[in-house]
Amino acid sequence: MINLRLSQITLRRIRQFRANRRGYFSLWIFLLLVIITLPAEFITNDKPLIIRYKGQYFFPIFTEYPESVFGGFLAITDYRSSFVEEEIAAHGWAVWPPFRYSYRTINRNPEIPVPSPPTRENPLGTDNQARDVLARLIYGFRTTILFSSLLTFFSYALGIVAGAVQGYSGGVIDLVFQRFMEVWNGLPLLFILIILFSIFSPGFWLLLCVLLCFNWTGLAGVVRAEFLRTRNFTYIKAAKALGVSSFTIMRKHLLPNATAAALAFLPFTFISAITLLIVLDFIGFGLPPGSASLGELLAQGRSNIQAPWLGIAGFLSITITLVLVVFISEAARDSFGKR
Repeated sequence: MINLRLSQITLRRIRQFRANRRGYFSLWIFLLLVIITLPAEFITNDKPLIIRYKGQYFFPIFTEYPESVFGGFLAITDYRSSFVEEEIAAHGWAVWPPFRYSYRTINRNPEIPVPSPPTRENPLGTDNQARDVLARLIYGFRTTILFSSLLTFFSYALGIVAGAVQGYSGGVIDLVFQRFMEVWNGLPLLFILIILFSIFSPGFWLLLCVLLCFNWTGLAGVVRAEFLRTRNFTYIKAAKALGVSSFTIMRKHLLPNATAAALAFLPFTFISAITLLIVLDFIGFGLPPGSASLGELLAQGRSNIQAPWLGIAGFLSITITLVLVVFISEAARDSFGKR
């Protein structure tokens, strides 16, 4: 009966989600964009997927080969050079991705000075370093979604644990935690990033860890409030009287009551993670220089007002991403929020 009831609840939530047509179609569009951009190296890259050269097979997308393998003398092979292309064509063949640019590939023969407008070679133009905007847009979208998803997941894990301990314990533990969070939230995040990046090299994981230290506190307050509200309910007192462990009470009885509030907070956490990364990249304190980033693309549009395609590409990509996430969040809130 329990499994049947759970399946019925799940089916009802799915029907409620699908009833919100705007959120339903936004989910499919968002999933399509994620599916396209996740294997970005197989879609847009400056390396062939497979090479057959003198009877041997090579996979440059997975392994770096020196140019000496293909008759050259450089330490790293430039597969777009005419020498390497002619050598491979003379002794074998190569299978290329649909678009032969990576996010760091430089167009060494642009038709006009960079940043160049959209052409057949570069459908969205190039930036001020002659890098293809479409390739950087695809890689930047993937980086933004992966970073925001990881930050949201770990923020939820820390926030739920901290909020549960606060709300269930109460008393001195709750008081000390609250004072700590007030002081912690008052620390200037931007200054901390400036200090850390002056000591350590900026990187994906370093930025994720620093933002994680500050991003869990909002959810902790929501979970704490739900635990404080339900910890004195009659069935909780009965479980304590029967000798049920505190961990079991928190996991089986209190946490399900806090799930609805945590899910309602999820879209705000995910959207804030996206915008935070974009803002930090925009002002130059985000991912390492040269990384594919939507914020960096937007910053180039600001610095190169004579190249409006840069700002338009960055603005539209960010707007579409946030609008899709907001619509999906509204539909998810409606499906989980109703009793």
